[in-house]
Amino acid sequence: MTLKKYNETNFHKHTFCEFTEVDVAAIPNIEWHYKSKSGSGYCFTEEGVYRISNHWGRAANCRWRLISNASSNSKINNSQNRIGYAKWTDFYPNNETENFFYIEVNFETKEATFQHKNNPNYVGKSVLRNASETAKIIRQIKEILESDAWAKYLDFDDLEELRKTIILKLIQTSISFAEIKRSLV
Repeated sequence: MTLKKYNETNFHKHTFCEFTEVDVAAIPNIEWHYKSKSGSGYCFTEEGVYRISNHWGRAANCRWRLISNASSNSKINNSQNRIGYAKWTDFYPNNETENFFYIEVNFETKEATFQHKNNPNYVGKSVLRNASETAKIIRQIKEILESDAWAKYLDFDDLEELRKTIILKLIQTSISFAEIKRSLV
């Protein structure tokens, strides 16, 4: 399978990418080559692209996530401009129908997120889903992590262990949440 190569002419068409936040002081003389209708600025290099924007997540037909730098543990809020950088090799194809996405869960922080199957960290254990199926499973995982109402009629000794077992089944199989709960009654 040959991977599509991305560059300044096609990176903005149906892609998934994680940009790494860059401090503006690290690039004081940056020259913005393009400004979008929504106000985002882009600076192209041979290796990748800098983007300055006050909106991250869904951008037109793309899913672009900004990974915040270590000194700023704040959630990305979409009211202030932040600068991100991504290599051309960090862009992957994106659409609403293909099974491109898998789910990662950090049980310590109780956060669930999605990743692209072309991510070099994908080891093949997680089921690949399309965008809407992935969003549905993430909503269910958040419910499992943040409440205990779903466990009301289940017999268990350790709620945290039960949470982890159910979430791993949701991520690694196509078994529905309802079926998993039925198997535990």
